[in-house]
Amino acid sequence: MNAVTASPAEWLKARLDLLAEEKAFTQAREALAAKRRALPRYKIDKAYLFQTIDGPKTLAGLFGSHSQLIVYHFMFGPDWEQGCKSCSFWADTFNGITAHLNQRDVTLLCVSSAPLHKLLAFRKRMGWQFDWVSSEGPDFNHDFGVTGRPGETLIYNYDKSIQDAGEMPGLSVFTRTEDGGVFHTYSCYARGLDMLNAAYHFLDLVPKGRDEDSSPYTMSWVKLHDLYEPAEEISR
Repeated sequence: MNAVTASPAEWLKARLDLLAEEKAFTQAREALAAKRRALPRYKIDKAYLFQTIDGPKTLAGLFGSHSQLIVYHFMFGPDWEQGCKSCSFWADTFNGITAHLNQRDVTLLCVSSAPLHKLLAFRKRMGWQFDWVSSEGPDFNHDFGVTGRPGETLIYNYDKSIQDAGEMPGLSVFTRTEDGGVFHTYSCYARGLDMLNAAYHFLDLVPKGRDEDSSPYTMSWVKLHDLYEPAEEISR
């Protein structure tokens, strides 16, 4: 962190210079988002079946009453006792937004390969309300590049080969047409998921930033939110 001290006038000049860059970045981001939405789509013909709290459902059934579906591929393997701490860091962001997404014709849910009872127990522990379904058994996670089979090479994020990858994070977007057809429109992985983590973007605003340069690996500091030491009370 560069602790440069300036006068209020010098600070304002530097802030205005940065504002120009921020506006250019916002315009570039909006243009990229438009290109993302304009990607071609392809139809999902393979039959997938998911275990949900309301019983088995097809991929089309996960949409509910909406025509757009966002699936977060949450790392939680069949033999795991709890979900991935990094995916949980992301999922803490999802907890309060589903009602808002529903108003824009979007269903958001998490999909993992662990059995449903484990997912629901962990969801209760974390205090989450979003829907979480199990893809245990079908090839859904493998087909969308987030679960590697033993002895096989997984192509992750379209350009990286990982041997015995196990569970990886990702996100996929689908749309359902009036005749019931389901189409895949977008997926992202790795740093592409960064845009979904509100906590990281708040940290990007403070002087220390994410403060991970000296960490053994990115997010090494992250814990499940119920495992942090209680914060000291702010004196009033």
